[in-house]
Amino acid sequence: MSKIKIKDYWNSRLGVILAVSGSAVGLGNFLRFPGQVAEYGGGAFMVAYFISFLLLGLPVCWAEWVLGRRGGNLGFNSGPSILAAVVQKPRYRYLGIVAVVIPTVIYMYYVLIEAWCLAYAVNYLFGDMNFANSGEASAFFGNLVGINENGSAISFGLSQVGFYALIVFLLNFLLIYRGISRGIEIVCKWGMPTLVILAFVVLIRVLTLGTPDPEHPERSINNGLGFMWNPTKVVLQERPAEDVVWQTVPVDQLFPGDSPERRAAVQARAQGDDNLRLVEISIWAQLARPQLWLAAASQIFFSLSVGFGVIIIYASYLRRRDDVVLSGLTASSTNGFCEVALGGLISIPAAVAFFGVSGLAAIGLSSFGIGFNALPMVFAQMPAGMFFGFLFFFLLFLAALTSSLSMLQPGVAFLEESLSINKRQAVALLGFITATGGSFVLYFSEDLKALDTIDYWVNNLLMVSLATITILIFGWVIGVKEGLRQANRGALLKLPKAFGWIMKYVTPLFLVVILGRWILADVVGLSFGVGGDGVVNKYVKDLLGQPNLIAWAQAGFGVGEPNLIAWLSVGLMGLVACFVLLNLLPASRFYRTLDEGEKGREESK
Repeated sequence: MSKIKIKDYWNSRLGVILAVSGSAVGLGNFLRFPGQVAEYGGGAFMVAYFISFLLLGLPVCWAEWVLGRRGGNLGFNSGPSILAAVVQKPRYRYLGIVAVVIPTVIYMYYVLIEAWCLAYAVNYLFGDMNFANSGEASAFFGNLVGINENGSAISFGLSQVGFYALIVFLLNFLLIYRGISRGIEIVCKWGMPTLVILAFVVLIRVLTLGTPDPEHPERSINNGLGFMWNPTKVVLQERPAEDVVWQTVPVDQLFPGDSPERRAAVQARAQGDDNLRLVEISIWAQLARPQLWLAAASQIFFSLSVGFGVIIIYASYLRRRDDVVLSGLTASSTNGFCEVALGGLISIPAAVAFFGVSGLAAIGLSSFGIGFNALPMVFAQMPAGMFFGFLFFFLLFLAALTSSLSMLQPGVAFLEESLSINKRQAVALLGFITATGGSFVLYFSEDLKALDTIDYWVNNLLMVSLATITILIFGWVIGVKEGLRQANRGALLKLPKAFGWIMKYVTPLFLVVILGRWILADVVGLSFGVGGDGVVNKYVKDLLGQPNLIAWAQAGFGVGEPNLIAWLSVGLMGLVACFVLLNLLPASRFYRTLDEGEKGREESK
């Protein structure tokens, strides 16, 4: 049996930094992040966000860089083998299965969202996006993605997603076939700077909008920024009925620059309705909400691509003394800049300037609500809106492209290594697997049930699980002392010793709390809020009906009808996991490759 070689390396440190940044900088930065900031208190959310970045994002990120480089130097480039190699125990391959499953199944639906962005950009380029109201914008989105009926998305007109999905799918596999240095690295070296330049152009236009409608002076860019960043807020809250918890997303908000007449009008509105109240919320009251911290931690996962199975693979193509500390910090900081300074300053201020806080609350703060329903209305009312709409959605397409490429490399590396096949064969096989899964998601488009189900279980269960496995291996299996020694090899910036304590105790505890809280709140249905009963998550209901503890104890199921599409979606994930399990690198070849890797490492000293 011939030695399994590392076939490709990064050409430069800049290349790997931009590639990892490209993996992280995606739709979450420009769509998900603004909604999270607005929903969870603006300035208070940012405090929790930066703390989560330091205690969760950076530690897991550095652990993945260190483990990946170590595994790559030993001759391995797939998640299962890397985790086994760093501890030199083949049974750890089974823990690494999830590192292949996560990026593979995410790609199956992410490539469709990438196609949505390209479709919007093309339709803006042709001037077909001049909507008169939000209903028209929502109807266009629904028709594009086939939200009303299964199978309706498989169409090939300019306003249907099928044509764009085919283009995007072929483009991704053409680029991944070119490999690390000639494919991913080149795309990210050109794509990331272009993305940032386009984002700055759109951002400058948004920040110079001022007050678009003089009849509504409260609808301004300044107030949009205040809505995002003010740590203390004076908000008008609503509750649907008496004895119901007040909604956290305000229906209106007072800002320091508001006129006395507007303040009086908002106060009168609150006094005239028992289901409205005007309250001042301090930053400390906002930080006391556990949901805020959990949302901030989830956003860090989503945006930094930690627990994703990508960084550990990219790092395996590093040389023995390539810097991982500074590279990891730079890539994470680049993502943070794009998320906070670009994505956060485009969507919410623009939406507030045109719709006000009450209009924003009515639209909703979900990723799709802001990106594909609210922003088209902003561009429709903005001078040269078709041009800036094209720039924005082409920007989203570039961000999605650099991210989707990263999702394919773990699968290609796994197939090359485990099946001993060449890159062309690995790309073809992975193309068949992801095309099958992508077609499933594309066909079952009604209410986006398949897409939402896969996204929910991967993000809330699998990603947190992989991050927990990674940080426990770093801090407890190979040990913090050895982990820091490996991290600092070749590092221009040494990893502080204090992070050893954080990576061994604080980060694992943080992750266990996140996973435990999710299980208790969303699966079991316990309430962590003030007032009201716990509510079981709809995705759990789709699989088990309405969970009932007595029913579970007797028969293992809940009350109500499970959803067939949800079960098929979870089954698709299970099939991918079974495929990976059945094709793991055999233990005999694992040991042989490990021995050869150790000998090669000794000879290179």
